[in-house]
Amino acid sequence: MSNILELIKFDDKGLVPAIIQDRKTKAVLTLCYMSREALEKTLDEGLIYVFRRSKGRLMLKGETSGCTQKVRSLCIDCAGNSILFQVDQKRAACHEGYFTCYFRTMDKIGGVKVVGKRVFDPCKVYKK
Repeated sequence: MSNILELIKFDDKGLVPAIIQDRKTKAVLTLCYMSREALEKTLDEGLIYVFRRSKGRLMLKGETSGCTQKVRSLCIDCAGNSILFQVDQKRAACHEGYFTCYFRTMDKIGGVKVVGKRVFDPCKVYKK
């Protein structure tokens, strides 16, 4: 049996895309990027860690908001260049306060409509 890290093909920046899906609702919560260190910490601790490209650092998903993601399963795609995690989401995944980051949809004429319900006020959580 192979070690999971041997199967992952990190890109030239040392990252791999990870899709995070809610185990119960099957909703896709977010797409994030993981470095080898983020993946190792995720596997060790059972909580999602990501590499924040905008901040250039490793972080625990939900470290500020408390909205953590407990890993329940993971799958690797056939080419080894992306990961799918199923998680138990605590409260909400989106920094905008929605359960999923995919809270907008496009209507038939190209307009954007908010379809998600805001779970928390990001100004209060992140002290913006």
